[in-house]
Amino acid sequence: MHSKRESLEEFRRLLEKGSIQRAYRALLSYMLGLRTHFQKRLGVAAVSGLYQGYMDMTYFALFPSSLRRRNLKIAVVFNYEAFRFEVWLSARNQDVQRQYWELFKDANWPKYRVAPPAKGVDSILECDVTSDFDLDAPDALTARIETTTMAFINQIDRFLSADRPPAQRKRSASTRARS
Repeated sequence: MHSKRESLEEFRRLLEKGSIQRAYRALLSYMLGLRTHFQKRLGVAAVSGLYQGYMDMTYFALFPSSLRRRNLKIAVVFNYEAFRFEVWLSARNQDVQRQYWELFKDANWPKYRVAPPAKGVDSILECDVTSDFDLDAPDALTARIETTTMAFINQIDRFLSADRPPAQRKRSASTRARS
């Protein structure tokens, strides 16, 4: 295992080459442009600021009205470890996250992963968008992310409004009434 000193020395050597800075700037620039794209499509109030992260993830949140009223949001994420773009269903806080995880965990989601609640896990449902991308073709990448994101939102909306058994819908409605 590397000590902090060894890791920093390796980091310095890699930074001296300059490619990390260029790649990081390109990725952040793309994410800012993607955020602006969604702002134009959904409105300024429906998009959060950009979280740059610690080279673990960079993301911004979308707040479609259908999800916002349930204290849910969509995160458009670049996951550094997996080196891919992802879209997550997330919640305002851990209590809301747990409540919706209970609702989603037993549903059939062949295209998505249900993320088990754990410390540091911010997602309820995760969708891989692409790990095969080219920042030199940003329009194609943006179209792919937008199409996947909007389909993800639509499937979640359908599930929350109609795809559950009546007993779960009643329980959900009574939970919202108490809130």
